Amino acid sequence: MEKIFKHIIFGCCCSLLFGACQTVEQLSIDYMLPAEVTFPSTLKRMGVVNNMPATPDNKAILEDEENSPKGPNEVARKTTYFNGDAVITTEALANALVQANYFDEVVICDSALRTHDAFPRVSTLSKDEVINLTQGLDVDFLVALENIQVRARRKISYQPEIEAYEGTLDVKVYPIVKIYLPERTRPMTTVQSVDSIFWEEYGGSMAAVNHRLIDDEEMLKQASEFAGSVPAKQLLPYWTQGERYFFSGGSVNMRDAAVYVKEKNWSKAIELWQQEYNRKKVKQKMQAAYNLALGYEMQDSIAVAAEWALKAQNAAYEVDKVEEKKNRGSIAAWEIPNYIETSRYVTELNKRRKGLSRLDAQMKRFQ
Repeated sequence: MEKIFKHIIFGCCCSLLFGACQTVEQLSIDYMLPAEVTFPSTLKRMGVVNNMPATPDNKAILEDEENSPKGPNEVARKTTYFNGDAVITTEALANALVQANYFDEVVICDSALRTHDAFPRVSTLSKDEVINLTQGLDVDFLVALENIQVRARRKISYQPEIEAYEGTLDVKVYPIVKIYLPERTRPMTTVQSVDSIFWEEYGGSMAAVNHRLIDDEEMLKQASEFAGSVPAKQLLPYWTQGERYFFSGGSVNMRDAAVYVKEKNWSKAIELWQQEYNRKKVKQKMQAAYNLALGYEMQDSIAVAAEWALKAQNAAYEVDKVEEKKNRGSIAAWEIPNYIETSRYVTELNKRRKGLSRLDAQMKRFQ
């Protein structure tokens, strides 16, 4: 699970993480999260269809130019809305679903279903259409791209610290996907997604930046392809990466446990952290409990990990004297670093724990 170790020693004047004068190490963890949609395990063959009209010219449907620069320090901004390229998005969606290896087979329908539509609109497939398509493609159900919108924000501004112009293009994509089962009159569910893709260029003049920054035609191709991958995280379980930390100093047990962590010997590390937790000082209990939460998470014992994270949070409440500071008035984040970090970890583990039953149900097809 762990990939990267970074040794971090924070100086006495620094309280960015867990307060000052503490030795902390960082690692990356890969874990799986459940999809928003749970498909019955009997659905093994998927058809992907394009339920959008063709947009051959794909001109901007709305454009807003906020201001035109009159001097070197002014900013040029323009926001443009487009219909995405449905063909590219549908192909990218099918490819993302194929690469996940979740279903036995993913079949894409090459023909557009609404070639006679004059403009993009969300149009639900009828039950007869769904039956004909599932039978024709020999699949159990359909995933249909219903709409893909693109919002592009261009901005060019002068950056005096580098004596150059900076151009950025921030694009948001809004794909809409529906799931159809042949036995249902209405769609099983609708998935509305949003995500961003970003470009950046520099130059000695606005004209140079404009020339280097990706043009609308190429942007639409790349944004439409990117949009196809976005709904996959809502349709299928997916892997994500998170950053984790653990205390590695302060006692012989903590230092020895850190060696076991690097050897991926989590059971030995847990033994030493448990010994450390049995000490009387609340700060040692907090550090040991936090490490124990990590140890059990790395062993996929998420419920036990969440219990230890909660113990660490309760100890951090005392270590940072949160109650005393609450009575005093407002509290700045830098005053309670241990409590903030342990609370973040509690939230992260509770999120994982709540999703376990859904994830188990979604992975049953592989049992």
